[in-house]
Amino acid sequence: MYENAFRAIEQELRNEDGIANELDYVEQTSWVLFLKYLHDLETERKDRADLDGEDYTPIIGGPFRWDRWAAPKKDGAFDHNAARIGDDLIKFVGEELFPYLGRFRQTATGPRTIEYKIGEVFTELRNKFRSGYILRDVLEIVDGLQFNTQAQRHELSELYETRIRRMGNAGRNGGEYYTPRPLIRAMIKVTDPKIGETIYDGAVGSAGFLCEAYEHMSSDDLNASQWETLQRDTFFGQEKKSLAYIIGIMNMVLHGIEAPNIVHTNSLNENVMDIQEKDRHDIILANPPFGGGERREVQQNFPIRTGETAYLFLQHFMRKLRAGGRAAVVIKNTFLSNTDNASVALRKALLESCNLHTILDCPQGTFQGAGVKTVVLFFEKGAPTRDIWFYQLDPGRSMGKTNPLNDGDLAEFVELQRTRPNGPKSWIVDRGNLDKETFDLSVKNPNAPEAEALRSPEEIIADMLARDAETAQILDDIRGML
Repeated sequence: MYENAFRAIEQELRNEDGIANELDYVEQTSWVLFLKYLHDLETERKDRADLDGEDYTPIIGGPFRWDRWAAPKKDGAFDHNAARIGDDLIKFVGEELFPYLGRFRQTATGPRTIEYKIGEVFTELRNKFRSGYILRDVLEIVDGLQFNTQAQRHELSELYETRIRRMGNAGRNGGEYYTPRPLIRAMIKVTDPKIGETIYDGAVGSAGFLCEAYEHMSSDDLNASQWETLQRDTFFGQEKKSLAYIIGIMNMVLHGIEAPNIVHTNSLNENVMDIQEKDRHDIILANPPFGGGERREVQQNFPIRTGETAYLFLQHFMRKLRAGGRAAVVIKNTFLSNTDNASVALRKALLESCNLHTILDCPQGTFQGAGVKTVVLFFEKGAPTRDIWFYQLDPGRSMGKTNPLNDGDLAEFVELQRTRPNGPKSWIVDRGNLDKETFDLSVKNPNAPEAEALRSPEEIIADMLARDAETAQILDDIRGML
């Protein structure tokens, strides 16, 4: 229903000088969609208040309401005479609308309110539209989108996810903005979060883990109390980058979470020794950024100091996990075997403080645009590791943009993980058999069929000479027939 609308928006943005790439597209689409969503939410709240005979004070008031500046109506039809356009529209958005919305961060009662999220988004964002005529066309297209029903929000979230995936593929590192959703769903099925448990992602990005966890946990038979818990007290995230923070909020909103508990901050700025029980969570799902290089003052927040961002995040997650809590974290496969001091110390700490029960080895190409292989670590807090079940994912094809990971590829892993059997793709390593110095966890499948022995150079040369002789004989025979 809405695919044509998104295509029309894309067509408009191709003609906009201020929008240069897929990242700009998603960013600028996000703030327009966000304001339309807020308008529909306020309309729904007002209707509910009218039915209950109560007064309703709108969050966004006066000339800043959507139906006053973006889509003014007269007798139910769009009022072109009242609508700003051209330079007037760009000036209003940049000099009045954004500053007004940005002030909500100061006036909100707390960071977990929708008012605070509005203030955060419009403090971080800048309007990149230069043409008020193109912006006017985009506003009119978005005004035709509705957020009133679950089906409408679901379709919009699917379309938005598609744009996030394209944005991730367009960047230097596809995993920075987009983790393949089949992989996320498999991680959620294994950790199996329940209503009443809290879920945390300290490198939330586009909020794919939180959105998919919400889909996994929500159902039509939830009572009012469970629904309120799911909405307000279940999903928590932190994000350092402004664009990802905004996209994450918008993605959660489109999935049906009215006021996402995402904080715009660098999780690594928190000293892990200061984390208390009230700060911990039952489930951690994350794909922290690889590489990077945090400043020395940030490294001081961790007992194992390293410039590798992912290693700092892993320490952060180990501390943020509640006793008995469950985690699934994506990390570079080199973590399993690197011999530097930080890698060895971190493997030892993980094995001693947590039960690292499962390692999923992902094939090359799982992450579009990422040049590294990855694994997923599944662990529980509170007891040391006894043994580790490895599963080597092999979809039976080369992974790429035209052959991405799908749910079927991971179905066997999810099923077998419950019983952790030995098989052609899976095996168990006893902790007692690990190297006591390095704690090397390299993926070495003892059950893989032996590869056929390679022929010797002498055999290859002899075969080539024999084929050359056969070819020469055929050509000689043909010449004799001429």
